[in-house]
Amino acid sequence: MTALTETQLPLPLVARGKVRDVYDSQLKEGKFDGALLFVATDRISAFDVILQNGIPDKGRLLTGMSRFWFDKIAPGIIPTHVLATSWEEFPEELRQRLVGVKDQVDGRSMLVRRARVIPIEAIVRGYITGSGWAEYQRTGTVHGITLPKGLQESQEIPGGPLFTPSTKAEQGEHDENIHPDEMTELIGPELSQKLIKAATTLYKKAADHARTQGIILADTKFEFGLLPADGHGYNGDLILIDEVLTPDSSRFWSADSYSPGKAQASFDKQYIRDWMKSQKLDSAAKSGTPVTLPPDVVQHTQEKYREAYARITGKSFT
Repeated sequence: MTALTETQLPLPLVARGKVRDVYDSQLKEGKFDGALLFVATDRISAFDVILQNGIPDKGRLLTGMSRFWFDKIAPGIIPTHVLATSWEEFPEELRQRLVGVKDQVDGRSMLVRRARVIPIEAIVRGYITGSGWAEYQRTGTVHGITLPKGLQESQEIPGGPLFTPSTKAEQGEHDENIHPDEMTELIGPELSQKLIKAATTLYKKAADHARTQGIILADTKFEFGLLPADGHGYNGDLILIDEVLTPDSSRFWSADSYSPGKAQASFDKQYIRDWMKSQKLDSAAKSGTPVTLPPDVVQHTQEKYREAYARITGKSFT
């Protein structure tokens, strides 16, 4: 099976990110007026490097998981940018335009509303791990927030979950972890409080569902945008955007094997990160070194993504 690492659609390309290719749908009527087409490729990145080869079906898996979570957790909490998530839901005008490249779109794309992206990664941590654990070991803090002494790696954060924002960096640059007070200075107190409330409520709802499936949601990141209130400015409603709660943006652990005091096996990109570290490729972004994954790492990563999809949604991926 071949990975789709780049799409070529007969639509204006708006942006090409680490995973998604974003196109102008050129739709002009009804609820789809001005919509963007998000296409999740099979690209994968680690340590801010987009790897040379992708993970087959990864884009379809991410899209399926995001679709599940948007439907599961957003209602009653916050509107989302989602307009349509399947080929059958797309307007006939768009399907006719894309019929020759349906294989690049079907199952891996969403039509979404345009929004002004808020330049904050809204990270919510239920457990202390990753960069949070590394900072805690050095300073006793996470994103500058003081935590109790004596915590163990992977321990549930007392009084959590903890909202820990970061700035959104340009591609190839590193996001910067910041204190919530710094976020308030960047986007204002009212919007900050809305982000914190939405992100932590979404996390709790998602973590509760994951637990019923034998999964611990250790942490995740959300992204938010603002809709134009009058078609000109972006002072309208706050909405949930981008992907949600996939292995690319979250740490999922198996509850059966969870044991605090050490790093946990996870259903995310950690396997690739560990392989890159073992090959001394974790600083490849700084040196411009291209990185290609060996077949066994590709296969193992795909299996991890498939298992995460099946365990969280309760359905096998086809």
